Amino acid sequence: MKRTLGLLLVGVLIVILVGGIVQKNVEERQATDRLNTGSVVDFLPTDEGLAKGERAPDFELTTLAGEAVRLSDYKGKKVILNFWATWCPPCRAEMPDMQKYYDEQADGENVEILAVNLTTVDKGMDKINAFVEEFSLTFPIPMDTEGEIGDLYQAASIPTSYMIDTVGRVQQKIVGPMNEEMMEEFIAEME
Repeated sequence: MKRTLGLLLVGVLIVILVGGIVQKNVEERQATDRLNTGSVVDFLPTDEGLAKGERAPDFELTTLAGEAVRLSDYKGKKVILNFWATWCPPCRAEMPDMQKYYDEQADGENVEILAVNLTTVDKGMDKINAFVEEFSLTFPIPMDTEGEIGDLYQAASIPTSYMIDTVGRVQQKIVGPMNEEMMEEFIAEME
């Protein structure tokens, strides 16, 4: 009798433990899904050319790998220009989708991703390098060490991304994280 009661108690504890794990996984997935819902925002007219159809302001930055890049170097390609920092949970949420898109579709769709790190508001090079390693990021990571490009592109809330067409015109501004499906849709709408 005691053995049966003991086995019954162990069985109940296992059911409770498994139920808790399943519930936690469901809640985490729902939280991630909520984060993966960036929104398209209306453009604020600026002299810098951030409104839809205007030529995106050119800039030159040095990547984490030490290479100088200019936005104008990518004329002829569609560009996802993303602004991020390591401490930003929505940035963390979108990076796996961004890397997956880059690995699986970017070449075929003539797309380059430039993920500009807002270095002046980040937590140091060790954190940035660890972030890039954690997510196995292989697209260019320009470093905004002066904060000027983030300011120029009005990246007050991050992540902020711009979709830039093959002739260098801004087509969309997205504030908040994107998922792979959103990237596919925005890219499909551009020339």
